[in-house]
Amino acid sequence: MFDALTLKTNRLAQFALLALLTLLVSATSLAQSVPPLAQDAAPVNEGKSETIERREAFGTWIFGGEFANQSFVGFNPSYEIAVGDKISLRLWGGFDFEGALVVDAQGNVFLPQVGPVAVQGVRNQDLNKVVTESVKRVFRKNVGVYASLDGAEPVKVFVTGFVQQPGLYAGHASDSVLFFLDQAGGIDSARGSFLDVHVLRGGEPHKSVNLYDFILTGTLPAFQLADGDTIVVKPVKSQVAVLGDVQNKNLFEFDAGTTTVGELLALSRPYPQATHVRINRNNRAKTEVEYMTLAAAQSVTVNSGDVLSVMTDKSNGTISVRVEGETDSPREVVLRYGARLGDLLAQIDFGQNAQPEAVQLMRHSVKVRQKEMLDAQLRALESSVLTARSNTAKEAELRKSEAELILKWVERARNVEPNGQVSLAGASSVNDILLEPGDVIRIPRTSNLVMVHGDVLFPSAMAFQTGRTVEDYIDQAGGFTQSKRNTNVLILHRDGTFLKVRTGDLDSKRVPLMPGDEIFVLPRVATKHVQIASDIISIFYQLALSAGVVLRL
Repeated sequence: MFDALTLKTNRLAQFALLALLTLLVSATSLAQSVPPLAQDAAPVNEGKSETIERREAFGTWIFGGEFANQSFVGFNPSYEIAVGDKISLRLWGGFDFEGALVVDAQGNVFLPQVGPVAVQGVRNQDLNKVVTESVKRVFRKNVGVYASLDGAEPVKVFVTGFVQQPGLYAGHASDSVLFFLDQAGGIDSARGSFLDVHVLRGGEPHKSVNLYDFILTGTLPAFQLADGDTIVVKPVKSQVAVLGDVQNKNLFEFDAGTTTVGELLALSRPYPQATHVRINRNNRAKTEVEYMTLAAAQSVTVNSGDVLSVMTDKSNGTISVRVEGETDSPREVVLRYGARLGDLLAQIDFGQNAQPEAVQLMRHSVKVRQKEMLDAQLRALESSVLTARSNTAKEAELRKSEAELILKWVERARNVEPNGQVSLAGASSVNDILLEPGDVIRIPRTSNLVMVHGDVLFPSAMAFQTGRTVEDYIDQAGGFTQSKRNTNVLILHRDGTFLKVRTGDLDSKRVPLMPGDEIFVLPRVATKHVQIASDIISIFYQLALSAGVVLRL
């Protein structure tokens, strides 16, 4: 009875774990299949509605803790002496005195033999002059005077409004508003204004600060803070998002309800190649879109909530193609848009050791597509591994170990980069293939080697010999590491075509082999689940053909 109860409990635990894993896989697949909100590029669909949500406000980056790290306690000639400041005073000659005097509540310091001297409001650069004049009224001759500000008054300032961490913060009267805002975690970019920061003294407006002036020109109002002052960050004003081909992809704030495209572009700084702007009108009864050149848009009015997408809209005139390998021609070739591979090959001066019939075409768009297909297959494999069922507790433990091994292999496979090679063999006319900007044409060097990769004892390159079979080359590489019967073998030709060799044909001379070929010996998949084995074999093939690698489990 105890064993039956234990078995039942184990099965319930297995089903609960299976349900949890299924939810995790579903969530992961959904997150990977749905593209994130574009933040670094202009939207492709010109009719797509864009909103300003989830954009970073312009200027947010200045609050990283650097202002809060350092209090300003250096010499400031414009600093006005305040109550609580310490004055260092030295008198010598007919009367000697040395000490530190504190400015009292009435704004005075008391000098021995002289009496009270009013210093509150005196600028730091004028302090010595004011004190000297007061001393000279008593000691007209033979007394030297030297007075300097010994230390500014420590103050505590309230920071409130739309900041990350409102509170009471300590500093000095000479510290800037930025020092206290940074201590409070900076402005809440979703709700706070960078244009409307106020300092209250005694509950009444004292100063106002526009942080855009500081960010763009380094201008910051110079004034002193007093103990008990309050810094208030007001609510954010009107905002417009600027995206696409600009240096600053941000939300930009402005005072009035409207602004112009030109003013926003001056802040966002379009890249030199940008030509057009699309305006998504979000503050009207219906979403509307406008599209125009940057020159024509300068004086166009935009409203709060609109989104500007700056883009490069140019007709293709010429394209650049890279030529690598055995050629004496220039490596970079400029062709008219619409040029074909034949147009390029006609301009190439093939080297003495070139193999023109094995020309290779590498294309970025193909590489991206190969990577997408590989990622999709890896996600499907993860799903199969995590949702595989077990009938017994012992089988569940075996599957757990197997799953850990496969998932580690999946992570390694994700880091493999396809080469983007386009298979040219079998085309009705290779010369008619349209070229794309950024294509790479490789002219292989004539080779008399055959490469053997994968599940063999000594993967290596060996000299091509006429009449040798696939199995001969595998034997020369040390032979199969696993059973020959359970191994898949591929032959990859230099032109990008491949051939799957059946086990019975490995020793057959009918299987064509040519100099420069690569033999891939794919390992056997040891798993109890047929679907998982099928998925892994499929990925083995894709890795071998798109990247030229064999990853062992």
